[in-house]
Amino acid sequence: MTGLLGTGFAAQQQGAPGPDFSFFLMLAAMGAIFYFLILRPQQKKQRALEEAIKSAAKGDQVVTSGGLHGKIVSTAEDVVTVEIATLKGGQSVRVQVSRNAITGVTSITGKKEGGDS
Repeated sequence: MTGLLGTGFAAQQQGAPGPDFSFFLMLAAMGAIFYFLILRPQQKKQRALEEAIKSAAKGDQVVTSGGLHGKIVSTAEDVVTVEIATLKGGQSVRVQVSRNAITGVTSITGKKEGGDS
């Protein structure tokens, strides 16, 4: 009886396929597609947004993380003063916002002065 079980097991071992490398190839292809269609464009968009926030200057329209829309009236290293409203008397409402709290730059005034001309 042991001989019959032993030969059956040997037959199964012999007929069993080896490692299927096409699975690993397909997995690598799916990873590459995921990277080039999802991750890479998202990283490029994030870098562009970070650059826009760093270069935000006087006159640019911005959106804060709190949802305030306003125009930058002055900048410092890490603090930006944003004008969010104008009252009837001509006075403006200004708030100081951390640069980290800016989530978007909706319009840019143009190139900064002092560049190569």
